[in-house]
Formats: sequence, structure tokens, C-alpha cells
Amino acid sequence: MAEIQQKDNRNKRGGIQSKKLSTRVDLTPMVDLGFLLITFFIFTTTMTQPNGLGLVVPADPEDNDADVTAESKTLSLVLSGNDVIHYYEGMDPATSKPTHYAVGGLRAVIRQKLRQVQQRSGKNDAVVLIKPTDLATYRNVVAVLDEMRINDVRKYVLMDASPAEKTL
Repeated sequence: MAEIQQKDNRNKRGGIQSKKLSTRVDLTPMVDLGFLLITFFIFTTTMTQPNGLGLVVPADPEDNDADVTAESKTLSLVLSGNDVIHYYEGMDPATSKPTHYAVGGLRAVIRQKLRQVQQRSGKNDAVVLIKPTDLATYRNVVAVLDEMRINDVRKYVLMDASPAEKTL
């Protein structure tokens, strides 16, 4: 609250002195109001939700009905270190070829495989097997998953690389 302090109007010599009033403003209610406002805004603010990459995982891991896919429709991508991807068609890792993550590398390989499967079967039912090794980084895996979405690959599997593929 605001107060007015008054001094004695008399001089030491006994004369009357002019009135000098000093004002003092109590800021305690203002500080209380500030803290109430800060508390209100903290409690009513919504934090940004983290954005994650959604992965589709099987509902029941003990389901043994695996989809059987022809070798001619599969493309295996083995993610290794130094931003290198080894890819091969079918089941033989010995026929693998290296490529890179640039637009002319991985994207061209995926589109070529999609065109081949489209011409043979008339449908876009190619399956891409993504197999990161211990040397692959998280950034590499996300880049490959982005390429799956960009190229509209409907079926892809993220799985462990076999020992033969790790030696690539």
C-alpha cells in the first residue's frame, strides 16, 4: 500500500518549517501479481510435442505366417560405414554393388527396381530389405527410410544383417 510519511514540522530553532511529504510505494502486491501471472502462463502453456518417425511393427511377434516374396521382387540394402550402401537383388550377397546416399545413387537404384517389378507383374509389390550393420549411423537409417517414403515403396523391412552381409 502507499503511505505518506510526515515529519515533525518544527525546526530545531523552534520555527515552523514548510511541509515536505515523502511518498513510499509498497510494491509487494505488484510482485505478487507478477508471480501469479507467471504461474498462470506456465500452467496454461502447451509444450511442443516431439515429432517421431512412425514405424509399423507386427502386432504379434509369434505369428509364423510370413509373407513369401519372389526373389525377383526383393532388393536388399546393406547399410555400412562411411555412408556406403551395398545393394543386391535376390538372395545372394556376393553379387552386391556399392552405392551412396546421393540422389543419383540410392534413389536411382530403388526406382530402377520398382520399374522392373512394375513391368513384370504390373503392380508395385517390390519388397526392400533394409539391413543396417554395426557401422551404420542413425542418420543413415533415417535417410533410407525417407527414401522409402519418397519413392512410394509400400513394403520394406528393417532387419539385422547376416554375417555374410556384414563382411561386405
